[in-house]
Amino acid sequence: MTTLVAVRKNGTSAIAADSQSTFGDTRLAAAFDAASNKIFQIGDSYVGISGSAAHDLVLQSALKKQKKLDLSSRAAIFETFRKLHPILKEEFFLKPDEEEDDPYESSQMTVLIANPHGIFGVYSMREVYQFERFWAIGSGREYAIGAMHALYDQFDAEGIARAGVEAGCTFDINSSLPLTLYTAAAV
Repeated sequence: MTTLVAVRKNGTSAIAADSQSTFGDTRLAAAFDAASNKIFQIGDSYVGISGSAAHDLVLQSALKKQKKLDLSSRAAIFETFRKLHPILKEEFFLKPDEEEDDPYESSQMTVLIANPHGIFGVYSMREVYQFERFWAIGSGREYAIGAMHALYDQFDAEGIARAGVEAGCTFDINSSLPLTLYTAAAV
């Protein structure tokens, strides 16, 4: 559970996230978590994950092992995650089952990427979207999307991202401040 947002405006990509982890009915606030940052950097990209807390270290490890990592476009990100899927299953013991009638195996995670090339979302069956303005994932996404839509014309990318996460943290029980935020200048 999380509120994770990405924004693109005036040549800047921003990504921000809350810092709470949730285990059933128990929440782990940032003050008690030595690793509360939900965003990591790999190359010129910032990556945030929604889903199991285990995905964080797994995805960081799997991405670092890639000899030719390319997160610069929808097609490149798709190929990266397509190649990662069997590695996630074989080396990290990912359980790819979701629904019986799903057309593909699931990677069990939703990912936002912000880099100089844009902002991207990767969904569980390796669907990749590139967003023009903003997007959010996690349990606080609806609040974040509403806030970012309302404020998009009033603030820069960083301010919009901050407002999105703050809205998610205000209304979603599974998200809380402080937030982390990173920016990348466009190519």
